[in-house]
Amino acid sequence: MPSMRARPTRIVLVALLVVAALALIAAVAVAAPILLHRSAGGSGQEVPSSTVSETSARGADGRVRTLTASDEDGPADLGSIEAGQEIRIDGTGFDAGIGIYVAVCAVPETAGEKPGPCLGGIPEGAESGDVDTSRLTSAWVTDDWAWRGFATHRYTDADAGSFSVALTMPDPSGEGLDCWQARCAIATRADHTASADRVQDMLLPIVYR
Repeated sequence: MPSMRARPTRIVLVALLVVAALALIAAVAVAAPILLHRSAGGSGQEVPSSTVSETSARGADGRVRTLTASDEDGPADLGSIEAGQEIRIDGTGFDAGIGIYVAVCAVPETAGEKPGPCLGGIPEGAESGDVDTSRLTSAWVTDDWAWRGFATHRYTDADAGSFSVALTMPDPSGEGLDCWQARCAIATRADHTASADRVQDMLLPIVYR
């Protein structure tokens, strides 16, 4: 009888060990790319001195990234933005192997620094993977298998590095940033899996009215 009782116990222990091993493997698979990621360099962009609806730059990785902003009438007038306005942001030439955040951020004072702080916060529902994309003040684009279930968008064409998101312009002040006082831009930057990598940084300056 004791041996009969021991068998189910061993089965449970083995099952628990298997589950723990699988969880460890998954954790390593998620953490390793973050810890081992090496910066590809800068985006090569010279931030426009005025507001424009399109900008392009060749990055240190050889990719030519283009970022454009439009509204229902065509190219967006980023020199006269108001909260609640919807702007469509399209990009091409980005590295689809690196996820990006798209948001309104402070233009860094020194070239090569990370854009920020940013408005819009984490998209509502991102933590649970249930994001309402109908009214986003910030967006997260990634094709990474470990994170795409939580992101708002995937790249529309990974080979071309293209994406398209619609942003609802947030209030100009909040979350440590006041766009009435600081110079702000619609920005792309690498997500948390490559946060020190500046190669995906592209900015379209904006002015709130």
